[in-house]
Amino acid sequence: MPMEVRNEDENTNLLRSVDWFTIVLYLIMVVAGAVSIYAATYDYDRASMFDLSEFSGKQFLWAGLSFLIGFSLLLIDRRIYEAYAYPLYGFMIILLIVTVFVAPDIKGSRSWLVFGPVSLQPAEFAKTATALALAKLFSTYGFQLNGWRNYAIAIGIIVLPILCIILERETGSALVYTALIFVLYREGMSGFVLFAALMAVVYFVVVLKFAAITFMSIPLGMVIAFIMVMALIVAMLLIYCRSWILGRNVMIGYLVAGAIAGGLTLAGVKVNGYAFFLPVIILSLLYLLYGMLHEIHLKKVLMTICFAAASVIFMFMVNIAFNKVLEPHQQQRIKVTLGIEEDLRGAGYNVNQSKIAIGSGGVTGKGFLQGTQTKLKYVPEQHTDFIFCTIGEEQGFIGSVAVLILFLTLILRIITLAERNHSTFARVYAYSVASYLIFHLAINIGMVIGLCPVIGIPLPFFSYGGSSLWGFTILLFILLRIDADRGNYGSW
Repeated sequence: MPMEVRNEDENTNLLRSVDWFTIVLYLIMVVAGAVSIYAATYDYDRASMFDLSEFSGKQFLWAGLSFLIGFSLLLIDRRIYEAYAYPLYGFMIILLIVTVFVAPDIKGSRSWLVFGPVSLQPAEFAKTATALALAKLFSTYGFQLNGWRNYAIAIGIIVLPILCIILERETGSALVYTALIFVLYREGMSGFVLFAALMAVVYFVVVLKFAAITFMSIPLGMVIAFIMVMALIVAMLLIYCRSWILGRNVMIGYLVAGAIAGGLTLAGVKVNGYAFFLPVIILSLLYLLYGMLHEIHLKKVLMTICFAAASVIFMFMVNIAFNKVLEPHQQQRIKVTLGIEEDLRGAGYNVNQSKIAIGSGGVTGKGFLQGTQTKLKYVPEQHTDFIFCTIGEEQGFIGSVAVLILFLTLILRIITLAERNHSTFARVYAYSVASYLIFHLAINIGMVIGLCPVIGIPLPFFSYGGSSLWGFTILLFILLRIDADRGNYGSW
């Protein structure tokens, strides 16, 4: 067959097999994002949407280049992405390390490489390299999450870019990579790990939230956390371990200890919380160690012991980490988010103004270019991290829900692409893309409405910035190219 005819056949097959529904969703979101940026930065004296001296004009330029990048990626053989996954990952790690030393200090962060008038953030592109490397690892013959060595390799691929980005003092971008834990869960990681991660967040919030109130001569947050640990030990023994005898005996022990503490308190004796809870929990764990000798579900009981011990250690580490690891402005943002402090003129200003803007939009919004909070510049960084409040003010509840539906549809579509591929490489990569999107969406929206601390997470395809737009475009179109070849690797 002549070369020209074969190339035409390949291009025709690509056009037929590529997921055009996802591309249409992408185009709608990118255009809507650029228009929202125009609304957020609208200037009556410079009304042109495509003026390259304005943020909207630059975003349309980034969007046009993104289209070219995306469709160029569709022309590359999907085997290239798999073959060069590790070299690309290695290159991006080196680039992240170099960025720490050569990037200029911009608002306390060294995460941007400046090339004349253009600034690029390598952390945005490292997401693709990390996803490809993780997909390559899981597609290795015989690889499964069934041993500490394999767990260490998979987690190492995720943690390495996190450490590099933290060195750049870009905590928000580093946290995005933790979303890949959902990929590990899909590929066989125990749900126990997700449960432990969830409880770590709960302990962190409870310990900090009620740190200022004292009960039993210790912070109330620690008391609540201790009680949660005791309750979880009993629940895990009864539900997770299916050990009725151990669970019953531990619960009786806790109730007796609680009755004794209550009696001493009524008698006027001051009971120190640490002197009460720590011995009680330690004795219960020692009992479980003894009980393991007669327990069928030995491994699960051991997991319960490790979980309880790790929980107690984590509780004591919360204040140390909060005061020693986080920067003062990060501490303040967390305190404002948790309602520990109010700082409407400082750390809480952006979020407060954002909530005012979204609330003022009502059901149908004030109308395009009619947002007063937007026009009077009450919300700083409204065209970047806080772009959603522009949508909420001008398009109201209906417009906000429409944007969320767009994201939900895109994420569900990506999951569909993942599950219809029999290739492990394609499935893992697709779930990586979905995980990134879910994390960005949840944290950005949560940040704008005051449910999460302000950590500088952009809204994909909507927030201003070439690096973010290009990064997500590359992520998505590589997935589309891999999926387009699903017929060669089996599909349903």
